[in-house]
Amino acid sequence: MNQRFYSLDVFRGATVALMILVNNPGSWSHIYAPLEHAPWHGLTPTDLVFPFFLFAVGNAMTFVMPRLQAGGDGVFWKKVIKRTLLIFLIGLLLNWSPFIKWSGDELIGKPFETLRLFGVLQRIAVCYFFASVIVYYFKPTGAFVTGAILLLFYWLLCLLGNPSDPFSLKGWFGTAVDMKILGEKHMYHGEGVAFDPEGIMSSFAAIVQVIFGYLVGYYIQTKGKTFEMVTGLFVAATILVVTGFMWDMVFPINKKIWTSSYTVYTTGLAMYTIATMIYFIEFRNVKGWLTKFFDVFGKNPLFIFVLSGFLPRLTGLFRIPNGLAVDGTHKYLSAFSWYYEKICKLIPGAPENGSLFYAITMIVMYWAICYWLDKKKIYIKV
Repeated sequence: MNQRFYSLDVFRGATVALMILVNNPGSWSHIYAPLEHAPWHGLTPTDLVFPFFLFAVGNAMTFVMPRLQAGGDGVFWKKVIKRTLLIFLIGLLLNWSPFIKWSGDELIGKPFETLRLFGVLQRIAVCYFFASVIVYYFKPTGAFVTGAILLLFYWLLCLLGNPSDPFSLKGWFGTAVDMKILGEKHMYHGEGVAFDPEGIMSSFAAIVQVIFGYLVGYYIQTKGKTFEMVTGLFVAATILVVTGFMWDMVFPINKKIWTSSYTVYTTGLAMYTIATMIYFIEFRNVKGWLTKFFDVFGKNPLFIFVLSGFLPRLTGLFRIPNGLAVDGTHKYLSAFSWYYEKICKLIPGAPENGSLFYAITMIVMYWAICYWLDKKKIYIKV
């Protein structure tokens, strides 16, 4: 156990890089289709990023769990509760940041009354906590059974919650639960109504994504660097992909309500990706600038994700004059929006070209920060 697989580090880093890519377009109005989320049911490459990251969280647990189990219940609960609360709090503060905003020509505080309580980091915290508890107490076999039960239970909840229209935006039962517990003003409104894609009820299947990530990591560690292990990954991935595709016929693949079929299908795709990376990186020793590029991202994954969300908000407080609006009021740009409007947007061709170029330069910028941290041996962990 605890044999190091460089390919797992590359996988985690590549996932972080893709998260930055899809979360930082130059313009949300000009995005190439593969870099957008599916409108509702279905899947795009962008819809693979978050489940792959949760899968990677589960992989990482395989290195930590033996130490926690050796330390006993006290060590386990102290570590898991502390990490869960820290990640959740960081996510909450990120949603609230930079705590002030412009209202005309005046800076005012961002009210807590309209603060979104959940988000990407909060989901990671919740899934990490419950997956850790399940794995710690039920061990691998029990964790697999528990994960399967959770997926079926969530499917049943959806059907019982609204038998006539269980999988639509308006009909999905989880929104009513989230509104009751979180409150409408504390939810995401990006769909035009109060609906939180990282809310409470859709966490059931997302928790299983972490459990599956752990089980795959455990299998890889147990089998070691053998062709039998890689073959097993490919076979299991095929079973999960086919199962997810078939389940989609009655329980649609949907990221926004994180359906059970979505968890199974994306886990299968993550396993294909991991198995392919292991084959080429570990067995064929195919390493170079690309693997090093992604590996650097994987050294400080949570920190660089938080920074990529916080920095644009912070720079938005420092405004660059940009002429007058039709009504005679002053218009302003932030440093990041100035870079897009004055440089990236001028790139010839479709407007999506400039938006994509902006996103790529953001990746390069954050990679440079990760590279510097790595050179200085600075690893910011929670």
